[in-house]
Amino acid sequence: MNVVLIGAQWGDEGKGKMVDYLAADAQIIVRFSGGANAGHTIVRNGEQFALHLIPSGVLYPDKTVVLGSGMVIDPEALFAELSMLESRGIDWKGRVLISDRAHVVLPRYRDVDKEMEASRKMPIGTTGRGIGVAYAMKASRDGVRLADINDPARLANLEPADMDFLSEWAERLSPLAVDLTNYLDHHRNAYILFEGAQGALLDLDAGTYPFVSSGMSSAAGAAAQGGIGPRAIDKVLGVFKAYSTRVGNGPFPTEFDENSQSALCQFVRDTGREYGVTTGRPRRCGYLDLVALRYACLANSIDSLILTHLDVYDTLDSFEACVAYKVNGTLVEHFPASVSDLDGAQPVLRSFRGWKRSLAGVRRYDELPIEATDYISFIEEFTGTAIDIVSVGYDRQETIVRKSPWIRY
Repeated sequence: MNVVLIGAQWGDEGKGKMVDYLAADAQIIVRFSGGANAGHTIVRNGEQFALHLIPSGVLYPDKTVVLGSGMVIDPEALFAELSMLESRGIDWKGRVLISDRAHVVLPRYRDVDKEMEASRKMPIGTTGRGIGVAYAMKASRDGVRLADINDPARLANLEPADMDFLSEWAERLSPLAVDLTNYLDHHRNAYILFEGAQGALLDLDAGTYPFVSSGMSSAAGAAAQGGIGPRAIDKVLGVFKAYSTRVGNGPFPTEFDENSQSALCQFVRDTGREYGVTTGRPRRCGYLDLVALRYACLANSIDSLILTHLDVYDTLDSFEACVAYKVNGTLVEHFPASVSDLDGAQPVLRSFRGWKRSLAGVRRYDELPIEATDYISFIEEFTGTAIDIVSVGYDRQETIVRKSPWIRY
């Protein structure tokens, strides 16, 4: 059974925790896109792990994790992460594989990335890790895949420094290489979890272009870059927070006003630990954008949603969510493609009552306060998508499952 899990907002929705949680019932976890610009935080028995390249299921000793064909991999960052895991008692050897069609991030890509960002009149807010450059080189057919690192004919156009870098890492990378499509076909009867990076609204085609990632962060990426065909996907899950956040530049219609809502913004940011795992940058925060969430559900054929960070609202008397926009005085109920329209959009907000109690100990859906279930029901009705899992904390056990994603419809 093949289950795809993606972010349904602008990233940082809690995918790391949810992949870690759902991986308990999977045999193989495949991350299909992104690079070291992504950051997933996992808390296991109070111990925190920050992962950037390695799929989140690696903390289970009996799981195989695969870096998929759509990933762009910085060998230095990869092996630093593997060393960190090993130093903390995680035996990864024989369990971490890399698609031989994945691309390699060369050191000079980082410099090019930073130069391009500095020269833009409208900076995108990249992490400067060479990810966009690696994808650009891939698209122009000048990139280097894992399958190419020992092929002199494929490397003939590289600069001497690139050749030196690849020769330094080839011996460590090559044993991890796998033909992903053949490997997954061999394990076709396994429970396989496909892990996305970033979020649906940062997808190169479906997101808020040009303020997007350079890779595929939509559900379609699991088929295009995960080694399987589209008809092999059994279920698509979308993870979203009870509110919205965004890192870097780009439109964000529900963003809290730093002047009139600065206290609320700081409260959500601190309570939700809204600081980048990769960069440490404070995330932009705002109310839940239901228009954007509904769009993400439609554009990705999301079968069910996973709601995280619901506990961040525990102490609030009330809060709001966006149900439409006003753009140039016109009511808009869909998610516009135009960045200018989104920049000028004024959110139409609906108010919800707070529950004024801690959700930390709640483990059953019927134990949630009525105000919380009212909020959940409204989201389900608005998006036309069921919320099957609710997270009320960072640890694995702080999770409420209404319906297991491993059950076929």
